[in-house]
Amino acid sequence: MKQTHRFLFHVFLWLAVWLMAWLLLNENERFLNKNAPSFVMQIVVIAALIYWTAPTLLFKKKYLLFGIVSFVLIVSCSFLITENPFLSNMPKGDMPPPMAGRHRGGPPMAPPEILIQFLILSIAYVLATFVETFLFAQKKEEETIRNKNENLQMELKFLKSQINPHFLFNSLNNIYALSVIDSNKTQQSIGTLSEMLRYVLYECEQPTVPLKKEISYISNYLDLFRLKSSSPFPIKTDFQVSDTSAMIAPMIFIPFVENALKHGSMDHVADGYLDIKVYSDNKKIDFYVANSVSEMPVQKDAVGGIGLENVKKRLEILYPKNHELKIDQTPKCYTVNLSINLNGTS
Repeated sequence: MKQTHRFLFHVFLWLAVWLMAWLLLNENERFLNKNAPSFVMQIVVIAALIYWTAPTLLFKKKYLLFGIVSFVLIVSCSFLITENPFLSNMPKGDMPPPMAGRHRGGPPMAPPEILIQFLILSIAYVLATFVETFLFAQKKEEETIRNKNENLQMELKFLKSQINPHFLFNSLNNIYALSVIDSNKTQQSIGTLSEMLRYVLYECEQPTVPLKKEISYISNYLDLFRLKSSSPFPIKTDFQVSDTSAMIAPMIFIPFVENALKHGSMDHVADGYLDIKVYSDNKKIDFYVANSVSEMPVQKDAVGGIGLENVKKRLEILYPKNHELKIDQTPKCYTVNLSINLNGTS
């Protein structure tokens, strides 16, 4: 709500209050002559608050100066009301006796006029201050949420930019190895890589993708990996998607698959293995990957290693309190269990 709109809101609010009092008291011209200056000064102090004291003092945490300025402003306006020509021109019969209430047994003396006006202006000023403070706090909260969302989007884009070069580096390594082993399969691997890149460049720009496409991407990645050797790899997959409309953030599962292929021991252990499972219904998605671990040190790529930390950050951003990630490692096995709640509740 803009400053002018807030100011008009208070003007109409107090105008309605004074009109209601006028109708109830039914004093006509006498009521107007007596209280019109109070209404005018209410508008003055509210305008001063909205356009000056609140934005320049209160919202900048100059509380002491705000209190002093506000007190002086209200006292000054109260003094101007008591000295206004309307009251000085009132009929003498309308003015209260100056010594009323001073005699023993008489009615209590009326409070000074300036005190009454001070209270009237203070009520309007304090009410306007509460409204301004509430709206300012609400605006700050909205700005905080908007900035947080913008930061999250920027972080997600940065994390995605890390995924793609990492994937491309690994895939090109596989094709290079394949060209040395069997050049006849190189063309097939390039076609598979082209399909995967099309998915990464176009499909993954969306916030979510169909789970089936993410699974297809994993299958293509495994096919590309298998082509690097003429011997079959002990890789087992089990994909069961009962809900075809299930959506998932792109490139969530592949870092775990990359990690299993890169750090697994299928080339170094006779009974090495890699198991990948994806189960999905209309409530959640369960992802499981397990790979054997060699007791001997395995030579690793000089470049890489950003995948797992990357996907952990993405999960925290995209599925806060709606995912469960468990990673277990033993001397012979490395397993990952990831469960994502699709209902938006933890």
